[in-house]
Amino acid sequence: MAVDYATLKKGGFMRQKQKNNFSLRLRTVGGHMSAEQLAKVAEVAEKYGEGYVHLTSRQGVEIPFIKLDQIEEVKNALAEGDVVPGVCGPRVRTVTACQGAAICQSGCIDTYALAKELDERYFGYELPHKFKFGITGCQNNCLKAEENDVGIKGGMQVAWVEDKCIQCGVCVKACRNEAITLEDGKISIDTGKCNYCGRCVKSCPVDAYDAQPGYIVSFGGTFGNHISKGETIIPFIESHEKLLKVCDAALKFFEQNGKAGERLKFTIDRTGKEAFEKAIKEAYENE
Repeated sequence: MAVDYATLKKGGFMRQKQKNNFSLRLRTVGGHMSAEQLAKVAEVAEKYGEGYVHLTSRQGVEIPFIKLDQIEEVKNALAEGDVVPGVCGPRVRTVTACQGAAICQSGCIDTYALAKELDERYFGYELPHKFKFGITGCQNNCLKAEENDVGIKGGMQVAWVEDKCIQCGVCVKACRNEAITLEDGKISIDTGKCNYCGRCVKSCPVDAYDAQPGYIVSFGGTFGNHISKGETIIPFIESHEKLLKVCDAALKFFEQNGKAGERLKFTIDRTGKEAFEKAIKEAYENE
């Protein structure tokens, strides 16, 4: 009986060099797994694999040495612990994320909540080639957002509140871009230098800043045989709704213009940056 390797790959089972052996990629949204899920993965790896797992560079968990004739047993066993296989091939992969504002003091956005939402919205969506989302909580960029087809970085748009300020200068010292100055008891913010990191807000002892959390989104990143840094089109996206609109627009553009085996970056290069930027800006501006 012929083996449908393409379907197996779509379901997260990647062929190994050893005949009839597969490495199973699991769906681990934002690098998050519960203790119950981890226990089930360990049990399956022990029973059906060779007693270990592989942690990928994109927060994935893979169980090597799954046998062809035990694939259905493995899926059923994993389901008992609420563990779901991932995907491979030309489609949207599992969304990766750092811990974000829920855990990290530097985080500007709830990265895990956003990762879950984007994963539910796009996971497994068929496209000309693989498509990766990466979410990082702030300008520390622990997740290296620009390596992804769509990279999302948390940020804060800030405004000084004069009547709360005590002129301590802590925010001036905290700003790594030298965008903030204190002269004659007044704070000035050079918006051309500001990178929306939010360090001024987090350092201020008297809450003398109004902060609007938002997103810095890059497009067309790759990391592999070709390394390219994703580029930002809109400096700061201030609303969740607009973020989803530009993400939808990026996938739609790729779906309509991409060629098989071509990453988004190369579709943009081939069709022209102007066309892609127009699609993103129209989505952002559309109310």
